[in-house]
Amino acid sequence: MCVESDGCEIEGCSTLDEVRTLSGSMSPALKSNPDLHPCKPGHKFRAALLKCRSPAAAAGILTFGNVLNYMDRYTVVGVLQDIQRHYGVSDSGIGLLQTVFICSFMVAAPIFGYLGDRFNRKVILSCGIFFWSIVTLSSSFISIEYYWLFVLSRGLVGIGESSYSSISPTIIGDLFNNNSRTMMLSVFYLAIPLGSGLGYILGSSAKVAAGDWHWALRVSPALGIMAGTLILLFVPEPKRGAPDQMGYIKTRTSWLCDMKALAKNRSYVFSSLASSSVSFATGAFGMWIPVYLARAQVVQKTAEPCTTKEICSSTDSFIFGAITCVTGLLGVVIGAVTTRLCRQKTERADPLVCAVSMLGSAIFICLIFVVAKKSIIGAYVCIFIGETLLFLNWAITADILMFVVIPTRRATAVAFQSFTSHLLGDAGSPYLIGLISDGLQQSYATSALWRFLSLGYALMLCPFIIVLGGMFFLATALFFLDDREKADKQLSQMTRQPSTVKVTAI
Repeated sequence: MCVESDGCEIEGCSTLDEVRTLSGSMSPALKSNPDLHPCKPGHKFRAALLKCRSPAAAAGILTFGNVLNYMDRYTVVGVLQDIQRHYGVSDSGIGLLQTVFICSFMVAAPIFGYLGDRFNRKVILSCGIFFWSIVTLSSSFISIEYYWLFVLSRGLVGIGESSYSSISPTIIGDLFNNNSRTMMLSVFYLAIPLGSGLGYILGSSAKVAAGDWHWALRVSPALGIMAGTLILLFVPEPKRGAPDQMGYIKTRTSWLCDMKALAKNRSYVFSSLASSSVSFATGAFGMWIPVYLARAQVVQKTAEPCTTKEICSSTDSFIFGAITCVTGLLGVVIGAVTTRLCRQKTERADPLVCAVSMLGSAIFICLIFVVAKKSIIGAYVCIFIGETLLFLNWAITADILMFVVIPTRRATAVAFQSFTSHLLGDAGSPYLIGLISDGLQQSYATSALWRFLSLGYALMLCPFIIVLGGMFFLATALFFLDDREKADKQLSQMTRQPSTVKVTAI
């Protein structure tokens, strides 16, 4: 017989079973007690919900939410040319959309990291999703005179999405361990390229179907409300650090102590700098590659400029989105499998795999700008290979953090890694690329060819940043084993074996 937290008897449980309470904590089996009363209909419904709260189901729901998080972010990029023409702004002005989004995202990340280490994480996640869904829907009704308000709305969306990216990986980290955690995090981070690609596809498809780009912003909010509700109902709140130790964490460090420890953690610092390089490249590419390819086709005289059409062509956004989905799947799967195999050869496999993939990616990304003027197909091939290698390291980087940071400060670590990667990466890269492109266009007479070349020259900055990221991953490999050993020792000092377990009302 099993007992829920309110003293209700749950049917279908043996005396050896455990029951997960609504807060996600585990209450041990109790012996039969004559004082227990039969379950009421409402309690049976709650018991049925508890049975659906398996770790695999929770990971699936969190992954679905992550897909929506990135899909909403890149839906705007899928209709970027339409927005630029509608509001009549320059390259740097349109690049400001993503910069404002990322700036608000990174400023909010440390706040949510602090909250995520101390309060109920799934409630924070759900509130964040509900918030950005409402703001995104509202932004689709902003008129042409208020571009500043549209930019502001992207900043508010960034705050809502920051809560999800900062906290959700730590829940998965507390539901699984070792190779199973690596696999689940790989699936979770597959949502980044998958959601990004679907954002391009959703934006371009909704625009074409409705004949109005505003409808691209009215689909993801409905899905967001659904995801937030599923998280509230079916995702548990696991005990922090449960898979990593057999006892209970008896001490909790202060926020200032957490920050000092993270600053001294060399693997964490170097992997965060490497993540910044990845963010710089992906932020610039995600914003400007579809525009760059559209301008390339105008130069090749295979397409007309957007200014001559009522609705801008969505072909490049659609294709780039599809490529991003496929390369994201390949990159994350290849990264997980390669890391697992390489761990049999070296314990430094995680950062070394990331370093090699980054350096290889830089080569093919350079080739994009060599072949795009003559062959769009050749450019797509280079994008496919370059993105696959670049996406290899996303889940591995998260796993590196799980290895070298103790459970009680992981949400803070994820949040500040997100903060630094955005601060040094995609917070400024879309605007910087647009600014360089505008500056080059003003140097010479504006023409279709020069608009194409100026943007290409600006984007050439990205491969050099990627090479720098590969160097940071190599530096991570030097300190990885020492930092992992330090984290294991500290965790063992912070834990104690359980003596008595109390069942409390939730």
